[in-house]
Amino acid sequence: QLMLAESGGGLAQPVGSLRLTCAASGFALSDYDIGWFRQAPGKEREWISCIKRLSSTSIYAASVKGRFTISRDSPKNTVSLQMNGLKSEDTGVYSCATGSTDVFCSIKPSIYTNWGQGTQVTVSS
Repeated sequence: QLMLAESGGGLAQPVGSLRLTCAASGFALSDYDIGWFRQAPGKEREWISCIKRLSSTSIYAASVKGRFTISRDSPKNTVSLQMNGLKSEDTGVYSCATGSTDVFCSIKPSIYTNWGQGTQVTVSS
């Protein structure tokens, strides 16, 4: 079973930084595309970034490009999301996800079958 767990959320000030980590158990993260999503209160879940399983190519939503960086640490079996230049609109529950079959870094949450429990990020002064 593909199990994921996020950590690293918390409270940050505007223009501050946080680093989220997605840890895997039961499988090697490097064998799967890993996506990051977030959900703000009252809004739909939003795809924000993904790292591809073979090429390690990373892609980003326009709303976070240039501020967020996704990376993979294969020995630690983790994927991280470094978030810089945080804005109040970045507030939400952040989740990492993958699929039992190739998700092709889809932006559609319904394509992903395995999710972590999520971690809260709050950006406020």
